[in-house]
Amino acid sequence: MAGNVAEKHITVASEDDTARIASALAEHLRAGDVVLLDGALAAGKTTFTRALVRAMGCDEAVTSPTYTIANIYETPKGPLLHVDAYRLKGAQEFYHLGLEDYLETGISVIEWGERIEGYFDAPLSIRIGFGEEETARVLTLTSDAPRWTQVLEALA
Repeated sequence: MAGNVAEKHITVASEDDTARIASALAEHLRAGDVVLLDGALAAGKTTFTRALVRAMGCDEAVTSPTYTIANIYETPKGPLLHVDAYRLKGAQEFYHLGLEDYLETGISVIEWGERIEGYFDAPLSIRIGFGEEETARVLTLTSDAPRWTQVLEALA
């Protein structure tokens, strides 16, 4: 990452705390935003996305798009594109999915975002790691895009 990198570490004790962070982030999201989620299996990427979709006013069942690769949820803020990039071999394969319209008009949340690193100009990256307690998680939010600096400052 070039330029000034904004970074914030948030430790949460439970899924409910993770949901509160996702809800706080949802308030700041707008069309064209991209959130890249990374972390080990079962770290909570889909849990985070589920809470984000709910906070954006959609009550559809949110599931990991592991096999479908992409799910789209209609929210009052516009479409939310939920992508699982785990099976993709890189940015070129992502491009060939043909999701450009959603990327421009909606909000995109991409699990395993590191697999397509470099595809987006100004994403917010969130790495979810395991904490010391079984239900605890450490969220590391980073971006070098000025758009995210105030957002990160606003998150608890």
